[in-house]
Amino acid sequence: MAGTDPIHQFVIYDILELFTLGGDGTEGSGVTIAFTNSAMFMVATVVAISAFMLLAPGKGQLVPNRIQLASEMLYEFIANMLRSSAGTEGMRFFPFVFSLFAFVLVANLYGMVPYFFTVTSHIVVTFALAMLVIGVVTVYGLVRHGFGFFKLFAPSGVPAYVLPIVIPIEIVSFLSRPISLSVRLFGNILAGHITLKVFTGFIVTMGAAGALGWLGAILPLIMGVAITALEFLVAAVQAYVFAVLTSMYLNDAVHPSH
Repeated sequence: MAGTDPIHQFVIYDILELFTLGGDGTEGSGVTIAFTNSAMFMVATVVAISAFMLLAPGKGQLVPNRIQLASEMLYEFIANMLRSSAGTEGMRFFPFVFSLFAFVLVANLYGMVPYFFTVTSHIVVTFALAMLVIGVVTVYGLVRHGFGFFKLFAPSGVPAYVLPIVIPIEIVSFLSRPISLSVRLFGNILAGHITLKVFTGFIVTMGAAGALGWLGAILPLIMGVAITALEFLVAAVQAYVFAVLTSMYLNDAVHPSH
């Protein structure tokens, strides 16, 4: 059943139980803290990014190798995106934005490997990332501008008599950012993987019907290949969108009155 169930790929299970909080000592009581498959792939994501960044500088050769060239292109890509969204002052957040982009991208790509786990398909992960972004924006905005940060909710140039309408809208918009940021990533990854699993499941199901079934499985096979290619594109695009929106939100912390 697990081979064709499109939801089975998102199941989180314990790999190693660490300890239990609370409870009365009986089985099932308390909260078990465990190292799960989701945690394992998050660690694997960080390890892959760290290994890439350690190998990227190379050995100081005049002509860069492929890994160094890729890292330089990635650096310029994120740097240009951040400058265009938050200005030169926003470059102080480059390590933060680069780390988010790399984490989401590699986690998404891991999910394209058969039998691997996609951590960004769980709303708890994407919401945690989104809350981290909003937390950085809020804390930096308040530390940098004090109460001037709240000018974000009263855009410059808006007539005073319109502010009672605009301010509540801006507050709701700001509070909804972590929801939209997390649901966008979670929803796209979840829907894409379910769709891919459904079409590949058709191939297995129809193939069990014999020669005629294999003939009918050609169309799901073609669709499966097409969706796989699309999912690789979605993995990259969603990482880019997450980084772009993060840069735009950071611009509000840097320039709250704009």
